[in-house]
Amino acid sequence: MTSIGSDDRGWLRTVSAESGRDTPLSRAGQRIQTNRRLSDLVQGRPPGVTGSQWSSASRASFDFVVRSADTGRAVVAVEIGPVAAPGSAEQRAERLKDAVSEAVGLPVLRIGSPTLRAAEHGRRLVEYVIDARAYAAGSAVVAASDDEPVPTGFRDILGRLPDGRTGAVNDLGALTRAAVVEAYVAGRVADPIVRGLHVRWADGPAQGWSWVQVRPDACLVERVSVTEHRFSCGIDPARLAEDLATVAVGERLREDAVAELVPRAELTAQIVALGRRRDELVGGFAFDHLCAD
Repeated sequence: MTSIGSDDRGWLRTVSAESGRDTPLSRAGQRIQTNRRLSDLVQGRPPGVTGSQWSSASRASFDFVVRSADTGRAVVAVEIGPVAAPGSAEQRAERLKDAVSEAVGLPVLRIGSPTLRAAEHGRRLVEYVIDARAYAAGSAVVAASDDEPVPTGFRDILGRLPDGRTGAVNDLGALTRAAVVEAYVAGRVADPIVRGLHVRWADGPAQGWSWVQVRPDACLVERVSVTEHRFSCGIDPARLAEDLATVAVGERLREDAVAELVPRAELTAQIVALGRRRDELVGGFAFDHLCAD
C-alpha cells in the first residue's frame, strides 16, 4: 500500500487528546503507556487507507506506547510476542497495522519471540531502549567533539554484575548467564556457557539466537527477532535480539520447560545453513567458528 499521510498533518494524537485511562510510567523524559489501540493513537482514517482497512486496523493494539513527556507525541509503539505465521490472519492484521502506522508516521518496534511476553518482559525492555537511546544521543554529542574520545557503547559499559563479577552491566542476558552456571553446578545442564549469534537481514529484521547445552547431544534454543520501523533502539538491534534470546533461554530454564530440545547436530546444521546465506545479511556472517559440531 502506498502511504501518503504524515505526522505533519496531525494524524497522531497527543497525550492531552487522550482520555486518562491510566497513569503513564515515566523514564528519562518519556512516558510509557500500555495497551493502546491504533484508534487511540490516530485521529480518524488517514489518507491512503480504505474504510475497510481502517475498520480492521483501528481495533488492533500495541503493548506499549512511548511518548515525549514535553510534547505528548508518540516516540514509538512497541509489540512483543510470537511472530505471525506466513499467510495467517495475524500476519494480515499486522500488515494492516503497519500500513496505517506508515501512513501517519508512527514509529514501531516489534519484538518477535515465542517465549517473551509484554506482561512479564515488556516494561524492562521498553525502559532499556529508552535508556539506550538517551545514551546514544549523548554519545553523539561527545563524538562530535574532537577533544573527547569516542564513548563506550551502551551495551559495552562495564560494571559490577549481580554475581559479583565485572562485566557488561547492560547485557540483558547477564542473569541468564549466571543462572546457567548455577544449573551446571547443580547438574541440570551439560555446559555452563550460553552461546549465541546475531545477524541482520538486508530486507528483513535483525535476529538473535541463543542456546545452552542441556545434554551432551541436545540444546535448548531460543530465537528472537527485532524489527525497527522508522525507529532506532540506540544499540545494534541484532545484538539486542541475541541478548533477548538469552533472556528467553533463562525463562525456559527457570520454568524447567526444556522438553523441546534441539539435537546438537541439527543446530549446527541450521547455523551452517544460515552462514550459506551470508550475502543476504547486512555485514555478512561472523559466526563460522560455530559451524563445527
